[in-house]
Amino acid sequence: MKYVRKILLLAVCMLCGIYLFAQQAVTLHFNNIAGNKALLLNSEKYANAAGEQFSISLLQYFISNIQFSTADGKQYIVPQDSSYFFIQQDDSTSQYCTVYVPAGDYTSINFIVGIDSLRSTSKIDKRKGVLDPSATDMYWGWNSGYIFFKMEGTSSSAPEDAAGLHKFRYHIGGFGGYQSKTINNIKTINLHFSKPVMFTGNKTTIEINADILELFNGAAQISIAQHSAVMFDAFSTIIADNYARMFSLAGIKN
Repeated sequence: MKYVRKILLLAVCMLCGIYLFAQQAVTLHFNNIAGNKALLLNSEKYANAAGEQFSISLLQYFISNIQFSTADGKQYIVPQDSSYFFIQQDDSTSQYCTVYVPAGDYTSINFIVGIDSLRSTSKIDKRKGVLDPSATDMYWGWNSGYIFFKMEGTSSSAPEDAAGLHKFRYHIGGFGGYQSKTINNIKTINLHFSKPVMFTGNKTTIEINADILELFNGAAQISIAQHSAVMFDAFSTIIADNYARMFSLAGIKN
């Protein structure tokens, strides 16, 4: 009996080894930039298309529901529990998101900026790690929903507050509603590779640029003077449409 157990254990270990070998580590590296420069918090000033000067003090957002397309037209969906990441500009380690993908030729990657409606409405015991509402400052208790994207900063174009500061903030969320229809700012990003890329053997890193200037200068031009504080309102959909254009493929390293 002991001999049989040893044989079974060895077989399980071999199968696990084969599975792990077949699954290739793929890291998504999110480079937050402003135009052609690396984004720097608090220190450097940037300008939007409206001619307004501003600096960024906080930038963070959720990435989720990652999937890849193969050269033969198939889709590989990363298991959902392994597909939620919280990107923070002030934490460089958070900008590296590693998933495991079967070996093969791939032509594109898709992901969501935000948290899907199913997970947003699931029981709290299904929301661990970065999805724990108490683990980050990316959840509206009053609105029972995740903040998908948060950017804050200062600008002389923003109205002066009670403390004499000129701050702006964009806290964007909304998954479409649970019992009744609401704002839906879930955005799917599609990045196509210039040619098929083989995920096999070595670790692959996909470099993704996220240009925060696109939030102001995208499909719609956004003025800080006119919209210095946007959260759960109709204008948030315009900001979400713009920041969906932030992401571009910068390169792939094998």
